[in-house]
Amino acid sequence: MHDYRVLRDDVEMLRGAMERRGKRDQYEPVIARGIALDASRRAMIQAVEEKKAARNQNSQEVARRKRNKEDAEELIAAGRLLGEEIAGLEYELGQSQADLDAILLDLPNVTLDEVPAGDESANRIEKSWGTPRDGAGCKPHWELAAQLGILDLERGAKISGSGFVVMRGAGARLTRALMNLFIDLHTREHGYEEVWVPVLVNRRTMIGTGQLPKFEEDMYAIRDEEMYLVPTAEVPVTNLYRDEILTGAELPRGFVAYTPCFRREAGAAGKDTRGLLRLHQFDKVEIVRYTTPEQSPEEHERLTRHAETLLERLGLPYRRVLLAAGDTGQSSAKTWDLEAWAPGVGKYLEVSSCSTFTDYQARRANIRYRPAAGEKPRFVHTLNGSGLAFPRVIACLLEHYQQPDGTVRLPEVLHPYMGTAVLG
Repeated sequence: MHDYRVLRDDVEMLRGAMERRGKRDQYEPVIARGIALDASRRAMIQAVEEKKAARNQNSQEVARRKRNKEDAEELIAAGRLLGEEIAGLEYELGQSQADLDAILLDLPNVTLDEVPAGDESANRIEKSWGTPRDGAGCKPHWELAAQLGILDLERGAKISGSGFVVMRGAGARLTRALMNLFIDLHTREHGYEEVWVPVLVNRRTMIGTGQLPKFEEDMYAIRDEEMYLVPTAEVPVTNLYRDEILTGAELPRGFVAYTPCFRREAGAAGKDTRGLLRLHQFDKVEIVRYTTPEQSPEEHERLTRHAETLLERLGLPYRRVLLAAGDTGQSSAKTWDLEAWAPGVGKYLEVSSCSTFTDYQARRANIRYRPAAGEKPRFVHTLNGSGLAFPRVIACLLEHYQQPDGTVRLPEVLHPYMGTAVLG
């Protein structure tokens, strides 16, 4: 969410930011309405203040006349009229404020200067790690997993529908092993505090991180209640300190959480949905950081390296991609995508998005910190990333480590968690 002042002091910057995202035409009418609403709101605030000042003077004069036993009926009637006028103006002001808030919630974040303008064709590969395996002779994970008896697509669809899967035997154990490995590494080596959070959250929580109101069609909601299944642990974890003020000494802070994630994928028509590539329910470990604005760039790099470390420990070749403005999420100011190589599918799969949101989420959720005692509170900067998402990591593991005999030789880091070195 943007500060109101952006519509008065930085509107050309805002227009330029929409241009970089390729959305100038889409948001120009929204910005114009926001400017008009802000001007109207300020005019009404001034009118209310003037009416209240007049009412105060009227009340003082009524009191004086009553003390002096003078007639005050005319002034009392005028006071009532002023009260009605104030009530009417305050109602209009509330409506105008709500409309302006809706506009500020709708406008995307401003991407950082280093983010390239344009759509996904302007995304930049900034780093590659490892040697991608030649896909010749490699089976896609859904064939391999079915042969190993660890992935049951048919029964997942029978129970819930397409986009839901059942992991069986060693597949279920592998899912649990990844959760434990990821959380252990983030807590023991990277210093994150582990939290276990609800997967049902209220509307205010979803607004705080930017899922609502913009992406309501992608969310699973509970009928007859304003409760939503989380699309990622980012939502409850970022909102832990909503409407609170931290101290500067507490920052930066890092949290790690596992949750199942639920996404309707309403805009995913035509995208590859085979196997584990795109699910309505999946598992993920998320890392979230609060930081000061000054520390934010350094903390973004640190968080991204934490996610990369997991891929390196698993021995999965990957690349780091800087998303262009038009491919950057609504709330994000800058996003690194981490894509792991899946030789059986023959392409890189996104397994983590590591984003900095500057103060966009913190304004929505009212998360602040006080730099020092007596100083004015400031909004924190929030950052998060998948550390990591399980389905595509499992797909990459199966395809990268498959053997000619149909078994899968697991990376060493998973052996103590799995109790075996080989699947199959």
